Amino acid sequence: MPKQKSPFTQKTYRFLSELEKNNNREWFKANKDRYERDVKEPMLEFIASMQKSLGKISRYIVADPSPSGGSMFRIYRDTRFATDKTPYKTHVAAQFRHKAGRDAHAPGFYVHIGTDENIVGGGIWHPGSPALALIRARIDARIKDWEKVITNKKFREVLGDVGGDKLVRPPRGYDPMHQYVEHLKHKDYVCGVNFLRRRVMMSSFQDEVAETFNAAAPLMKFLCDALGLPW
Repeated sequence: MPKQKSPFTQKTYRFLSELEKNNNREWFKANKDRYERDVKEPMLEFIASMQKSLGKISRYIVADPSPSGGSMFRIYRDTRFATDKTPYKTHVAAQFRHKAGRDAHAPGFYVHIGTDENIVGGGIWHPGSPALALIRARIDARIKDWEKVITNKKFREVLGDVGGDKLVRPPRGYDPMHQYVEHLKHKDYVCGVNFLRRRVMMSSFQDEVAETFNAAAPLMKFLCDALGLPW
């Protein structure tokens, strides 16, 4: 059976590149048909194409191709508290969240398509203080389980290590000499790999994304266990 064609093309990147140079409402309005055809529709097609693969990893991870309120992030930036007032994101992204998650701060897998980088990975980004405390407590209480995550062969080969923003000092209540103090400092628990543009446009892209998600699954399971979520 031939591999499924990647929905992302040179037209996707051309639109995003031009948007970077013309990030204003007038230009976007004049080119909205291109956005719908070359960016939004390909991402929704990609999301739908990942449903079967994600179901094999966990039946609790959702791939929702709805054009509004689904897995795809809006192109519109929230500029209310931002110094940068440009109205549009210059990438297109999707998060495949846990069924119990209501926003981007829940555990999930992530795909980011942009002119500068194409990130595929997973984890939890900027969780609230209660969730962060639960994750750190589980690392401390289940050291062997955490070791299995960060030493997993496929995880190491594909994704390297856990990334994200970190505290300068150990969180309150934890020994500065803890063997995993650097992981306890994390404010995010994420992992990811940057794909070359040509790989994103290849027919093997969906399969490669599924393989990357599979490699990230041990971290995702640990995070869900810490938060009391089924996996």
